[in-house]
Amino acid sequence: MNGAQGGQDSADLVVVGSGIVGLGAAYAAVRRGLRVVVVDRSDAPVGATIRNFGHLCIGAQTGEARRYADASRDLWLRLARDAGFWLRESGTLVAARLDEEVAVLERAAQGGGIRMLDADELRRRAPLRADGLRGGAHIETDLQTDPRAAASAIVRHLSALGVEFRFRTAATEVGTGTVRTTRGTISTGAVVVAANHDVDQLLPDLAERVGVERCVLDMMRVAADLPRPLPAPLLTGWSLVRYGRFAEGPEAGALRERLHGERPDLAAFDLNQMYTQLPDGTLILGDSHATATAPLPFQPEAAFASFLAEAETLFETSTPRVLERWQGVYAKGPQDFLVDTGVEGVLVLAATTGIGMTTGLGLAEENLTAAFGWTPAMEGTS
Repeated sequence: MNGAQGGQDSADLVVVGSGIVGLGAAYAAVRRGLRVVVVDRSDAPVGATIRNFGHLCIGAQTGEARRYADASRDLWLRLARDAGFWLRESGTLVAARLDEEVAVLERAAQGGGIRMLDADELRRRAPLRADGLRGGAHIETDLQTDPRAAASAIVRHLSALGVEFRFRTAATEVGTGTVRTTRGTISTGAVVVAANHDVDQLLPDLAERVGVERCVLDMMRVAADLPRPLPAPLLTGWSLVRYGRFAEGPEAGALRERLHGERPDLAAFDLNQMYTQLPDGTLILGDSHATATAPLPFQPEAAFASFLAEAETLFETSTPRVLERWQGVYAKGPQDFLVDTGVEGVLVLAATTGIGMTTGLGLAEENLTAAFGWTPAMEGTS
């Protein structure tokens, strides 16, 4: 593949989208010495990549997702070092308040990488109330970052490595060797479409064929008067029935039945009750889920009230003070990932479930190597 020659607007690779999958694609290409152009209709990453918990839940995945997550973990560590953003190898804590939750954790722990904790040890680690706490676990491989700071730092780092970002530039058509944009046409050796839930805006037939919709989430950031910091992301039983490693088997079925039977109000929000604490001490709370091709933007206050009420029952804290509320959004499909090479020289990538931050870097690295016949990047390359 050839770069720009004779003033022609061209690149070795054009990436459509500057979310984590698009950034992963650009990172994979620039480490191989290729000329990369990233186009994005916004003026910075503003989608799912900055609207999440910053929780990189590697140890909760299985199968293909775990393979991508393991690859992503190495890339996250390298990028945090080279781009200079906050990342901690914290693992993840899980609080169990039901016998069924303990049973799910015990079954998953048999596969390794998860250490069971009794209630006293969990409370020594995290500022949790003793009432009803049965125990928990520590998922050892997981990481945490601040998604807003990480995304902007990665953009700066890739720019320094030679990636050209063309923000406020929308792709209108992609094909073999060509990307048409609102600022002109780019000739290219290869294209990666990493538009996440907006793949239906650029490739509607593909989106309809594979069943991609949008999943919207209610989330919030609060100031909470915790007696000591939360040392890692914290999951609950509502999280266990969502993540692949925990969500299968009779134990998970029994837990799901009890949670939905006892708290149909929370089940109606499709709740994932979890928490992360940012370096400034504030907590991210959430989240709810609603899926449609075009979900309504209106956020029910009942969801936010439930987040606050559940936090008060779990933590040693008074009522948290709300600082921000927002609507997250990500691509949702019948499979965990969208990988399409139906057009020669065009690779379409998306994490079509809520684990894009966990898997996106590895998803891009592995599939670009396979689709375009690249050799693995040299170790030690920035």
